[in-house]
Amino acid sequence: MIKTYAMLMEELSNYRAPANKLARMVRAGEYTPIVRGLYETDRATPGYLLAGSIYGPSYLSFEFALSQYGLIPEAVYVFTSATFEKKKKKSYRTPYGTFMYRDVPADAYPWGIRLVEEGAYRYQMATPEKALCDKIYTLPPAKNKKELSSLLFDNLRIDDGEFGKLNCEDLKKMCDLYHCKNLVLLKKILR
Repeated sequence: MIKTYAMLMEELSNYRAPANKLARMVRAGEYTPIVRGLYETDRATPGYLLAGSIYGPSYLSFEFALSQYGLIPEAVYVFTSATFEKKKKKSYRTPYGTFMYRDVPADAYPWGIRLVEEGAYRYQMATPEKALCDKIYTLPPAKNKKELSSLLFDNLRIDDGEFGKLNCEDLKKMCDLYHCKNLVLLKKILR
């Protein structure tokens, strides 16, 4: 279970030196520091469960989500998440893996996110359509539909069968929220 420094200080308030007690518990492996002020009680916790707590607001998206949904063939070992109005990319290397965060437009941010519960954890993840839009948004602008198709199916290696299962209406609605050339082209491909 994830805990903040403040939570732990409250729990350890009966000790004469709670910070020293916490340091001993960390050395004994009872708590694992993730980033400053954030600790995990279970060393075996999968990293994706922690992504939203490390930096937020955020939701899992981009390559990580595309891989989880089977849209790209590669396994992804970096937990990629979307944020908004942060103005710069963030990256954290932790005992639970590498976490990367990057902005998407504020208008697009709240759409196409689902809340997932797994045991005692809750996290947010982009729908397959949203993860694709987020990824396309980050790509260099394509000149035309043919070039975007090549980017999608040759460079990213998007699976044709999985692409065909996407909800086209949701994709078209989301494309309008990004205000970027690649998503205008994607909308034309979908027609």
